[in-house]
Amino acid sequence: MGFKHVFKAKLDWLFSKKEAATYTKSHAITIGGKAVLNVSAAKAFKGEPALYNPEDLLLSSVVSCHMMSYLYVCKQNDIDVVSYTDEAEATLEVLDDGSGRFTVIKLNPKVRITNKEKIEEALNLHKKANQLCFIANSCNFPILHFPICEIEATN
Repeated sequence: MGFKHVFKAKLDWLFSKKEAATYTKSHAITIGGKAVLNVSAAKAFKGEPALYNPEDLLLSSVVSCHMMSYLYVCKQNDIDVVSYTDEAEATLEVLDDGSGRFTVIKLNPKVRITNKEKIEEALNLHKKANQLCFIANSCNFPILHFPICEIEATN
């Protein structure tokens, strides 16, 4: 059997008289000595558009975890990654009763490696990274991958 880690977050919200009719959606999350994370609802749900929202943070968690898992499996397979970018997209479906859920996340990782003979393997390792990703393993919706792999130009 494996082992467990416990993560903790503290949320602080205060009543605002000027927004008493609707309640403000803005709040602060503090996580063990890190910078305060100011969060609100998404603009579509009457939140503060300049602040992160839970949907942003979920998508960010998936993108970040996938990249770290991918770099791990590349290292295991002697693939030197020199750059990694992703322009990911999440689709949220809102139902008539006001509930909702994510229906899909699409990752579009663009990776640069040093060895052109490893391109196919580098592309295939996204599947292994998804299998290892803690966040992806916790989601109940599909996470699709549309990777691109290029060779780092040499001078």
